[in-house]
Amino acid sequence: MNKNILFCSVGRRAKLLMNFRESMNGCGKIVATDLSPVAPALFFADETYLVPRITAPNYFEKVLEICDKSQVKAVTTLIDPEIELLAQHRDEFVKRGILPLCPADWTAHLCFDKYEMFKHLRSKGVRTVLTFNTIESFKKALAAGGICFPVFMKPISGSGSVGVGKCDTMEEVEEKWNDGKFTYIIQELMTGGDCDADVYVDCLSHKPVSIFSKKKIESRIGGASKTISYKDPKLFAFVEQVCSVLELNGPSDMDFFIKDGEYYLSEINPRFGGAYLHAYGAGADFIKLILNNIEGKENHSIIGQYDEDVIMMMYDDVVIKHKSELMSDEFSLL
Repeated sequence: MNKNILFCSVGRRAKLLMNFRESMNGCGKIVATDLSPVAPALFFADETYLVPRITAPNYFEKVLEICDKSQVKAVTTLIDPEIELLAQHRDEFVKRGILPLCPADWTAHLCFDKYEMFKHLRSKGVRTVLTFNTIESFKKALAAGGICFPVFMKPISGSGSVGVGKCDTMEEVEEKWNDGKFTYIIQELMTGGDCDADVYVDCLSHKPVSIFSKKKIESRIGGASKTISYKDPKLFAFVEQVCSVLELNGPSDMDFFIKDGEYYLSEINPRFGGAYLHAYGAGADFIKLILNNIEGKENHSIIGQYDEDVIMMMYDDVVIKHKSELMSDEFSLL
């Protein structure tokens, strides 16, 4: 049985594809798509396709054509805006015998709308960051002593830390709120520390079977660039609680804050996070779990089975190719 896996919108995620190639050990092909012929990760796949923007009317049909042509057995995306699109078409993938590594559509929507996620988690009794989606509700809570400055603001459906920032006064809040760049939410500023977890939710049992946790040593725009692995059963239990009120499938990147000794969920990116490379390097191999799910095998829990005190240090690398090796000569070059 071939276990070809389609990665949509691969962009710069070359190292992730290298990890897949290593773990798959020849049992299937890596198929990759992107809008740009100079997306570096394309050059680390076995089969590559250029596709239109995900907003194009024929985009999903193009994805299905690629799945059929390349005999794809599992599909994922590496960018946030595409997650909900794939989730909306889960049934079509399943009918073709393709494992969709994405949440149910309602969960995908919650993950991309941070205020809706806040409301859902609060209704289920899951600790999360206090959040407001209107100036009026924030002012009311401020006057009642339910929140105080400084606060944190970010786009309601943002990605990659774009548009985020701390505000120390109401004037700063109102200025940012009215800048016209994004639709914002206002959150309690959490100062007790933070951490991340890479989580694999089995696509058959829909339960988390692998959790890898790491603390940030250094961050840059878009995420952590230096992290160290650690284990805390309290965090593992909280992740399981989070997963119990959502319908996740496959890999997810979860961000947490710590307050008064308790973990609070910040947000979930239901895809391979940029720092999953750390999890793989420390022994949390989600790729093997995907391959089992492709075969119809349910994975048993291996939560916490990885090495502690392993440090990841990201650095830049490059791909060097001649123009003739690109999939398109329409790209404007000097």
